[in-house]
Amino acid sequence: MTPDEWTAVRLSLLIATTATLCSLPFGIAIAWLLARGRFWGKSLLDTLVHLPLILPPVVTGYLLLLSFGRRGPIGGFLAEEFGIVFSFRWTGAALACAVMGFPLLVRAVRLSIEAVDQRLEAAAGTLGAHPLWVFATITLPLCLPGIIAGAILAFAKSMGEFGATITFVSNIPGETQTLPTLIYTLTQVPGGDAAAMRLTLVSIAISMLALLGSELLAKRIGARRQTA
Repeated sequence: MTPDEWTAVRLSLLIATTATLCSLPFGIAIAWLLARGRFWGKSLLDTLVHLPLILPPVVTGYLLLLSFGRRGPIGGFLAEEFGIVFSFRWTGAALACAVMGFPLLVRAVRLSIEAVDQRLEAAAGTLGAHPLWVFATITLPLCLPGIIAGAILAFAKSMGEFGATITFVSNIPGETQTLPTLIYTLTQVPGGDAAAMRLTLVSIAISMLALLGSELLAKRIGARRQTA
């Protein structure tokens, strides 16, 4: 592959990994609230979390540009006070990918938490364990396969994200040009079909490796539980 293609591959992996790792703690917290919480506005929170799945990606990217752009309320504050810039930077691409993959992460983790027997949590509580300790030692280990599955789904979604990313951070080579945006660029260039197909196969291979890795991790965790 050409140097530009390798750059796009490395940048896609960096963005997808950053988006997944940064959204993971928030996803677990929101999933726990939706699975165990009893509060007013729970349905509204659930709707907001899943909104990126319903909205066109371009709309999500435009909303991110309005909010996190240099002239946006959040982006302007972060740029002036902390020097953090999202618009037209790879960090903005990671933010867009995190937003788009967040619903998949939350849904997988929520279903896994709901599958945990609450009697185990209640038993630990009656023995005097703090709720945070109960979550860390009982709930979290039991729902670990769901967390892994959600993280892999978010990673795969980030690797294939196009609409929100190109709207929010454009398609700048070496800065925000990921695999999907480079493939799109190559399809618009005469003679770029071979390179586009090559990158398509690379994208498929990365996604398959991620899915196979998550399956192996889930099986290993299941085997440890059976032997424990």
